[in-house]
Amino acid sequence: MKPNARSALIFGISGQDGAYLAQFLLDQGYAVHGTSRDVEGSSFAGLRALGILDQVRVHSATLQDFRSVAQIVQAVRPAEIFNLAAQSSVGLSFQQPVETIDSIMHGTINILEAIRFLGLETRFYNASSSECFGNTGVAADETMPFHPRSPYAVGKAASFWAVANYREAYNLFACSGLLFNHESPLRPTRYVTQKIVRGAADIAERKTDTLTLGALDLARDWGWAPDYVDAMARMLKHDTPEDFVIATGVASKLQDFVDAAFRCFGLDWTAHVQTDQAFMRPSDISLSVGNPAKAERLLGWKATVTMPDLVGKLVEAELAKRALSR
Repeated sequence: MKPNARSALIFGISGQDGAYLAQFLLDQGYAVHGTSRDVEGSSFAGLRALGILDQVRVHSATLQDFRSVAQIVQAVRPAEIFNLAAQSSVGLSFQQPVETIDSIMHGTINILEAIRFLGLETRFYNASSSECFGNTGVAADETMPFHPRSPYAVGKAASFWAVANYREAYNLFACSGLLFNHESPLRPTRYVTQKIVRGAADIAERKTDTLTLGALDLARDWGWAPDYVDAMARMLKHDTPEDFVIATGVASKLQDFVDAAFRCFGLDWTAHVQTDQAFMRPSDISLSVGNPAKAERLLGWKATVTMPDLVGKLVEAELAKRALSR
């Protein structure tokens, strides 16, 4: 069955990536549809912040319910489907392992099965994660074996292989993006990057004097979220369905991120930051860095923002938000 040309369906449109992807696709002339578990109860804060909520058609859908997924896919008949939904906090996954793995795995399978069952020639993108690799040691490319170290990562690894199986067994155009950390002002406070930026701003405004974090010596490959949704879209434009590592290729320690954020406010982080074992995960990752050479070679994609400039963007956005609220 032929899908509706230049139409896209984003499962998980209410999150950071969903909002930026919707904006990107609208700019490309797409009719954009998105889902949330409860449209009436969702604030769609990201879409509102970008000023595009009225340009997107939103639908209620429950990913764990195959009938719900199949109904929305059949009604929209999109040319492209992006699966960005499910519980997305690595830290929270240790507290809710069953719900996390179930939401990631079953949601992915239901979308794949809906495409197959309906016979749609729809291209499918699945949001996998750098967390699948665990400690990378060196920059991970698409050939590095998985070693997931959290329930979240276990779910993402399982969904990655489900996508690969449907691609090979049923000839679907289905691919996964192994995305490394990517941030923006749309991240909620539970993400450490926002916690750091907002904490430094509060200290600068004398609302508090300390910021408590977990381990500071871990290193991550941090990028800019709008860059990464561009990569997602390019994957579905590629001639063949393939999986890609999306990263900057540069790792920075969390301590360096903290230092850069505090320096934006003229502060010495060592006078204000303390660590607490309670904020450390049962099995954390000391080094996570990706090798995006394949994406650059085949998709023409390359990150435009690395950690120091990312911090500047996050601080600028935080200051602008606080100025508006005064």
